[in-house]
Amino acid sequence: MSRTTLTKAQRIVAIVTAVTIGLAGSVFAQNTGSDPGPAVDTIYFRAFDVDRASRDLEAGNMDLYMFSLKTDAARQLEGNPSFSLYEAPASTVSILLNPAPAPRGELNPFSIREVRQAMQYLVDREFVARDIYRGMARPMISHVSPTDFDYLTISDIEQSYGIEYDPEFGRELITEAMEEAGASLENGVWSYRGRPIRITLIGRVEDERRNVADLLRVELERAGFAVSVSYRTFAAAVLSTYSTDPQVFEWHIYTEGWGRSAPSRYDYSTINTMSAPWLGNMPGWQEVGFWQYEQEELDELGQRLFRGEFASREERDDIYRRMTEISLDESVRIWVATATNSFATREDVTRVSEDLVAGIRAPWTLREAFIPGQSELTVGHLWVWTERTTWNPIGGVSDVYSSDIFRYINDPAIWNHPFTGNPEPMRLDFDVETAGPGGTLTVPGDAVLWNASRDRWDEVGSGARAVSKVTYDFSRYFQSTWHHGQPIEMADVVYSIALGFDRAYDRDKARIEVAAAVTARPFLETYRGFRILDDNRIEVYVDYWHFEDSFIASYSVPSGLSTPWEILAAMDDLVFEQRRAAYTDTAAGRFNVPWISLVMDRDARLVQRTLRTLSQSSTVPRGVFEIGGRNLVTGATARQRYEASLEWFAERGHLIVGNGPFSLWRYDPPAQYAELRAFREPNYPFRPGDWYFGEPPTLAVSSPGNVIAQAGVDEAVTVTVDGPGTVGLRYLLIDPVDRSVVTQGEAQRSGDGQFTVVLDGDETDILFPGLYELSLLAYSDAIASVAEQVVDVDVE
Repeated sequence: MSRTTLTKAQRIVAIVTAVTIGLAGSVFAQNTGSDPGPAVDTIYFRAFDVDRASRDLEAGNMDLYMFSLKTDAARQLEGNPSFSLYEAPASTVSILLNPAPAPRGELNPFSIREVRQAMQYLVDREFVARDIYRGMARPMISHVSPTDFDYLTISDIEQSYGIEYDPEFGRELITEAMEEAGASLENGVWSYRGRPIRITLIGRVEDERRNVADLLRVELERAGFAVSVSYRTFAAAVLSTYSTDPQVFEWHIYTEGWGRSAPSRYDYSTINTMSAPWLGNMPGWQEVGFWQYEQEELDELGQRLFRGEFASREERDDIYRRMTEISLDESVRIWVATATNSFATREDVTRVSEDLVAGIRAPWTLREAFIPGQSELTVGHLWVWTERTTWNPIGGVSDVYSSDIFRYINDPAIWNHPFTGNPEPMRLDFDVETAGPGGTLTVPGDAVLWNASRDRWDEVGSGARAVSKVTYDFSRYFQSTWHHGQPIEMADVVYSIALGFDRAYDRDKARIEVAAAVTARPFLETYRGFRILDDNRIEVYVDYWHFEDSFIASYSVPSGLSTPWEILAAMDDLVFEQRRAAYTDTAAGRFNVPWISLVMDRDARLVQRTLRTLSQSSTVPRGVFEIGGRNLVTGATARQRYEASLEWFAERGHLIVGNGPFSLWRYDPPAQYAELRAFREPNYPFRPGDWYFGEPPTLAVSSPGNVIAQAGVDEAVTVTVDGPGTVGLRYLLIDPVDRSVVTQGEAQRSGDGQFTVVLDGDETDILFPGLYELSLLAYSDAIASVAEQVVDVDVE
């Protein structure tokens, strides 16, 4: 439980830490709010082995551990007054199956959909949650965690599929499918054309997923498969799985783990990421030359959901439900559990904010946390750097070890509220106007779009229409500077927009970074125009609608402003002109060049040399800054930018230049060490207290107990819901034999927090006598979570 008390923050600020210029001198107490920036002056990130992390905390080697303790270690710290534990459903576990067809004369069992479906019944989710995680996990059937708000949307679907641990049934399905494919079971092992079928299972070793891999190996062997298990750490496992052509078969099964970053009241990202091939996270990864998993209906529905192509919440929910059904039918990912992560701090670490989903791994924790009387914190993690940790803002910062640091180096424009799950302004204010879902707005003729083939901004002209318009005000960015002292300005916004379109639509560039181009186009196609209004504001016209305006604003953000334009320009030259580096791992492998990382000396020096060349010629990227009758950058100002970044590299040895509360002072991969220092530029807009949220509110549902219902007679069940805001209650009556949903609906409100579920006599009259399950799902408009209670109903 959290030690902090719940307070209301007036503005969400999603956060990212970095090093400072103009750093305040040494102080001996935390920043109490008089100075801009975070609460402490310095944060040290160090790596600590998870198996001894609790002992390192006890020894005073760190103040806070940002990786989840193992269950036994967390339990040992419970009740110890020297420490505080913060728990959150911050990670999920899944099993990824390789569905690629084998070469002629061979057979990959998981290329057969029925075998993949059978795997659902070989996974003992209850054992994983109860025994492997010692009760600190909840079983999952789909990509939706049982406490997510969208569990309301799909809970009946999960029930109706009847997926549970039934290995005998699973083996029957496997036998039927394998024999139909021409395989035979010889001496208890499946063979194809006289050769045993061997499965390569990659199991992670850092946490409980090793035990999950062992459990899975046993079930597969019982099902007749010869299994070769390869236990690997993060970097080696990810390289073999996500960076290779599935048809090379470096893997058949991988025990995945996913960190969760923020709650979302209406998900559109997770379901696409975990199910739909178009977004590049399904086998094949949308990389050119690789075999690709394809599912046309998922892609079509996923893009509709992603791009707001629905006319109501009901239609949105219908799309979401259908995508969930297809995902379960396809069973390329088998969901196992949502793990309750236990994050530990010293007892004297105060002002800790918690996210409903991410816990203390949310982006505001280290902005606010401090130890009274001290000006620094030591933060532990499993790793600070791995061989797969890559710092570049285009195709990197994709693992928790980099992102957990990077989020304190930059201020995100918009972030989901840690309790409601709705997008809110952080450093970017917005105003939304929409004619959706049925109408359109006029796009002014002088609005522009980037022409990637001609390297210029073209006016859209008369007659252009868009569903929505969002006016963004960058004042709180532009009032301050980048960490290297240069002003944040509209040129940074404009370059980022042009860069996005260029990577996707410039034919030569799209051939180099194929996956980035292919996955970006469906999103970029919805933009209808950009118009600069003044020094701080830009209008964005977009074909996107949502029944919540804040989701329109979040979708349409033109630029995240994580890196100064001159560093982006140097990387673009290095990747696309010189062809000496790549933004993404797959492109790096294909062209045998470095996957560019701005914290690694070799890569940063490549960018440095490019910056020097651009500076010597005072290069202004062609056409980018000539927009709306303005010229945003001259040769002189461009050279000033290049020189500032060169000076930064000379002083820091890296090229991570951000705009957030901390700057990256030192990064030492061999030592597993990073040092962040507070950014106290006088005009930086935030101070301690601006992003403190405290402890999430709770939601609870309770009923008198089990119910006895007479068949054919209406039965009223009284239920109490406790929680913030306006609460509601949904119910499902489930037949436990086949998991079918007998009836479902919204409970009747009978008082303040009181609800009545009426089991209709006409419906119970046709049921066989026996026990049924009544699932009670409580929800609220103030918290993006669901609370569930299941009671027995004895129908007589």
